[in-house]
Amino acid sequence: MRHVDFSPLYRSTVGFDRLFNLLDTRGQPEQAQTYPPYNIERTGDNTYRITMAVAGFDEKELSIEAHAHVLTVKGEKTEEDKAEQSEYLYRGIAKRAFERRFQLADHVEVQSASLKNGLLHIDLLRNIPEAMKPRRIAIAAEAGDAPKTIEAQVAPQQVN
Repeated sequence: MRHVDFSPLYRSTVGFDRLFNLLDTRGQPEQAQTYPPYNIERTGDNTYRITMAVAGFDEKELSIEAHAHVLTVKGEKTEEDKAEQSEYLYRGIAKRAFERRFQLADHVEVQSASLKNGLLHIDLLRNIPEAMKPRRIAIAAEAGDAPKTIEAQVAPQQVN
């Protein structure tokens, strides 16, 4: 039993279709893509970093595209490198083309990307609009509902 049926949740929720579809597709077994290896780290309250090991690739051979909540990183070797036909005795550094996709949450946007020492760093920021942030609502009392004071009459003290 590896499949979870989300249909009961569709009846009681509105606007979560994308989340349930994402969970449904991620839950199904598929070919596990292992190249290139990557890390996802949280660097702050609203900042994240994806680090990918892309040894052998140059900035011109990598492309990063963010579209409709999906971040796509592609790497393709240029024709010049393919034309070089060297005879390898052992080839441990993979130079094959790849395409890696990451699902981004709402309001997550790519801030920057850099390539250093064979590692591609992609910095992400969750930028929640002011209208969606929680805010405190003041409760005002109406004029007719002013608190009532209790007045007591004090009896004059008798002096003996």
